[in-house]
Amino acid sequence: MGTIAENVLSEKSGEDAEAGDTVVANVDISLVQDGTGPLAVQQLRDLDMVRVHDPENALIFLDHAAPTPTRELANDHRLLRDFARETGATLYDVGRGICHQLVNQNHTCPGDVLVGADSHTCTGGALGAFATGMGSTDVAIAMATGETWFRVPESLLFTLEGKLESGVYAKDLVLRIVGDIGADGATYMSMEFGGPALEHLSISERMTVANMVVEAGAKCGPFPSDETTRRFLEERGRGDCFREIAPDGDAQYAGEHAYSLDALEPQVAAPHMVDNVYPVTHEKVSGMPVQEAFLGSCTNARLDDLEIAANVLSGREVHPDTRLIVNPASREVYRGAIERGVADVLLGAGAVIDPPGCGVCYGGHQGVLADGENAIGSNNRNFRGRFGNPEADVYLGSPATVAASALRGEITDPREVL
Repeated sequence: MGTIAENVLSEKSGEDAEAGDTVVANVDISLVQDGTGPLAVQQLRDLDMVRVHDPENALIFLDHAAPTPTRELANDHRLLRDFARETGATLYDVGRGICHQLVNQNHTCPGDVLVGADSHTCTGGALGAFATGMGSTDVAIAMATGETWFRVPESLLFTLEGKLESGVYAKDLVLRIVGDIGADGATYMSMEFGGPALEHLSISERMTVANMVVEAGAKCGPFPSDETTRRFLEERGRGDCFREIAPDGDAQYAGEHAYSLDALEPQVAAPHMVDNVYPVTHEKVSGMPVQEAFLGSCTNARLDDLEIAANVLSGREVHPDTRLIVNPASREVYRGAIERGVADVLLGAGAVIDPPGCGVCYGGHQGVLADGENAIGSNNRNFRGRFGNPEADVYLGSPATVAASALRGEITDPREVL
C-alpha cells in the first residue's frame, strides 16, 4: 500500500518504509555544484574522508558561475577539479550545462535515490526517482559512503486530466499548483503525479513540474515511469535501466488534488514569492513593463523550450527597451538549437545567447538587473535579489510568456502572438 516515495525508500533501505518512519537508504547518485561543492569537499577533508563511493555517479558540476566572474569563484572551481582528479568523481566542467539537466540526461533511472546539494535536485522525479535536495554536508557523506538517512515523507496526489491548450504549458500548470497550495503547502512531503493526462506530458514537461515542487516546500516530486519514460531512456541509449515505478493501488495519501489541463491559462508569479500567482491576463501582472527577459534555468531551457520561444519570435524583434538573455540548459541543447535553426531565430530577434549554465537565474552574473528594473524569467524563483539586485523585481512565466513579453516589452499573454 505504498506511494512512490514509500516504495522506493522501502527497496533502497530494505525495510517496510511508511510515512513518518526514519530509514537509512542506499544512494544511487549524489551531486554537488560549484556553489555548494566547496563546502562538501572541505567537510570531507575535515573528516579525513576524501573518497567517493561510486565515482561514475558521484557528480560535480561547474554550472552556477560558468565561466567564473571572480577570482574567488575561480579558486572554488579549481578546488572541485582537484577533488575530482583525486577521487575519480565525475566532473562536468564549465559549458557542459546545468546539473539538473545533465544528471537526468545521463544518469537518473526510475527507482533511483538521487541526492544533491541543490534544492532543485527534485527534478529527477520526472523519471520516477526519489530525488531530493539536501545540505552540503549530508550530500558529502552520501557521496563518500553511498547511503544516508531519510524521514519517509507523507504524500500528496495530484491527478491530472485533459490536455494543455495552445499557448499553455507545463510551467503554467506547476505555477498554478504552487499558487493554489502555497509555498508551505507540501512541506517535507512527496508531491506525486498521476492521471490520464500523463500520456500527453513529455519528460521535459515532467521535469518542469518536478523541478518546482520544492517551491511548495516538497521533499520530492515523483512521476510514475511509463512508456514515455522508456522512450526517453532508449533515445539516450539508457533503455536498459527502465523499470516500472508506480504507487500501489491502495496507496494512502495525506491529501488529493485534481487539475484539468484544458481549463488552464498562462500564469505568472509576481514578486517576491513563487506562490504569488495570477493569470497572465490579471491586472496585477498584465502590461507590466519588463527591461529584461530570461529564457533559461533548470526549469525551462531545454530544446523544446527554446523552440517554443523561437516560434513566438520568428520574423520579429525584441522590444528596443528589453533585453532577452538565453542560457541553454546543456551543450547538447545548445547544439540542437544550432542544428535546428532555433539559435538563428533567437539571435535574429535580438537575443543574447550565453553559455550553457545557470546564468542570471541565481543572480551571480550574465544579466544582473539595475535598480528599479523588472524582469520576467522562465526560471523557478523570484525571491528578492534573485537576479542579483534586491532593488529589482522578478516575474516568472513559461518560455512562451517570456518570449511574448520580450517582444512587446511588457508582460504579455503568449496566445496574443502565437
